[in-house]
Amino acid sequence: MNYFSSDFKLGILGGGQLGKMLLTETRKFDIQTLVLEPSEEAPARYSCNGFYKGSLMDFDTVYQFGKMVDLLTIEIENVNLDALDKLEAEGLPIYPSPKTLRLIQNKGKQKDYYVSNDIPTSPHQRFVDLNDLRNTLAKDELEFPFVWKCAQFGYDGNGVKICRSALDLVKLPDVECIAEEMVPFKNELAVIVARSVSGEVKTYPVVEMEFHPEANQVEYVICPARIDEKVAQKAKEVALKVSEAFNHVGLLAVEMFQTEDDEILVNEVAPRPHNSGHYSIEASYTSQFENHLRAILNLPLGNTDSKVAGIMVNLVGEEGYSGQVVYENIDKIMAIDGVTPHIYGKRETRPFRKMGHVTIVNENMTEARKIAEEVKNSIRVISSPLAPKGGI
Repeated sequence: MNYFSSDFKLGILGGGQLGKMLLTETRKFDIQTLVLEPSEEAPARYSCNGFYKGSLMDFDTVYQFGKMVDLLTIEIENVNLDALDKLEAEGLPIYPSPKTLRLIQNKGKQKDYYVSNDIPTSPHQRFVDLNDLRNTLAKDELEFPFVWKCAQFGYDGNGVKICRSALDLVKLPDVECIAEEMVPFKNELAVIVARSVSGEVKTYPVVEMEFHPEANQVEYVICPARIDEKVAQKAKEVALKVSEAFNHVGLLAVEMFQTEDDEILVNEVAPRPHNSGHYSIEASYTSQFENHLRAILNLPLGNTDSKVAGIMVNLVGEEGYSGQVVYENIDKIMAIDGVTPHIYGKRETRPFRKMGHVTIVNENMTEARKIAEEVKNSIRVISSPLAPKGGI
């Protein structure tokens, strides 16, 4: 198949910031792309060859979109899998496959799959709804504290809550959910695995993630992780085992806990480009987005090594600000060597909304971390009281 400067059409389900960054690579290779996305103001809208507004969960919309392309991929897991099943049965290549997505889309099924495949993970229980969970607590078959997660449609810290008492259950949505045993851990780690159609596999270095205590969002991603090499090797081995179990094509981001006794437990996975790999755009020989393309097109995978130490700082909306976005002090951070901001194209900010990220590269990790702190303390994502509201 000739993908470059040809009539070949790649379809992408989802047009958020991940889609936008993936399209940077399709434009580099001159690959035609069509995007299906519910929002008219999606970040990926202006970088694709064809943009279609529509629900990713509607069978007919997804099916008809799939009939227009030669290969289909995703930038978000929450898509209509029945439509993908039919398209795949009719011969359309879809990566990751609907079979893989079914195992991952529901976090309860995902956790069960770890257990059945001897993949280390924290103990969990599944519940059909909040009432089912309350009844289990009443029967002393579940104890506080635990981590509550909605089974589907959670994102960016939404759909996750640490429950320490019955008061923490008050505002939880009445949906299918899981309760995970709380794990004492030293670090939260992640490994991105790239797997091609023909089975070539490469891993990116282990990264370390620092989270915002209130929003439950990643604030910093640090590559390489500041951990012992034996722990890093164990994390890579676990990630490869997870990748093999899911038999995915494309990228698989495996989020993990490093416990107090240096064991590795899998938290959850994402079968697509991931926040933990954004540093790779500047710091790696081949970015995660380019390798996702290479994998699904069955091209040789690129070098996943890092050229320099890389740290990613997430840019999220400041608390107390909603409306037309203003990036305060962005000129100040751009004056620092090795600092590159990525603005996602969302016109309207709100508290903790992901609006962009900044990559810091430096040959010295200590210096990179110092600069990352300066960036975090300098730039603010706020709103202008004078600007008209608009966008998404």
